[in-house]
Order: sequence, then C-alpha cells, then structure tokens
Amino acid sequence: MEKRILIVEDEQDIREAMAEALEQEKFVVTTANNGQEGLQKALSGKPDLILLDIVMPVMDGHEMLEKLRTDAWGKTVKVIMLTSMDDVRNIDEAHRGSITDYIIKAHSSLNEIINKVKVSIYLQ
Repeated sequence: MEKRILIVEDEQDIREAMAEALEQEKFVVTTANNGQEGLQKALSGKPDLILLDIVMPVMDGHEMLEKLRTDAWGKTVKVIMLTSMDDVRNIDEAHRGSITDYIIKAHSSLNEIINKVKVSIYLQ
C-alpha cells in the first residue's frame, strides 16, 4: 500500500524539492502552504506522516500540531517537525506535542530528510 505524506511548508522551493524527492521514493505527496491549510488537508486526507514547518503565516506549526492532537485520528499521526530554528525552547515545545522527530533544515540534506521520513514511516 502506498504511504501518504503531507508537507506543510511555506517556502515554495523547499516544499517542492521535498515533494519531488519523496515522490521519487514512491510516496504519495500532498502539500500545504501554512498550518491552517495543513490542518484541513491532514484531517481530510489522513496521511501516514506529516512534515511540519514551525514558522509559517496564518497558523504556525506549533498551533497546527496542538489542534491536530485534539482530533481522534490526529492524536496518533506521525509528525516530523521541520524548522530552521534549533533553540531549546522550540525543540522542547515540539516534543511536548508527541512528535516523531525534529529536523533542523540547515543541518540536514534533502537525502537525510528523506531517510528520516523512511525510518519514521516504516517503523510502526
């Protein structure tokens, strides 16, 4: 069965590069530009994993994660936070939302991100 991934990222070039790389790995990819759009797509599409940026317009990643976790399905979906911020407060806040992993964009190549997605999705 095909695994579905939702990428919630406001930077178009990053969003498109990740989507293309994941599609090459045979994942079915949906994208969203902000947390509000991401929350709607997550709840309606129920992906296997969400790659979630933190700093976005309209609704940030922390708020989206908080709202996602109030939904019966959303409580357990795998979420990898994707951010340019590596400060302890943001990492701590993300982990309180029961995330699967935390990726700092500047410290990770596209291949490393794809590998973390594969590990997260196939380790049930």
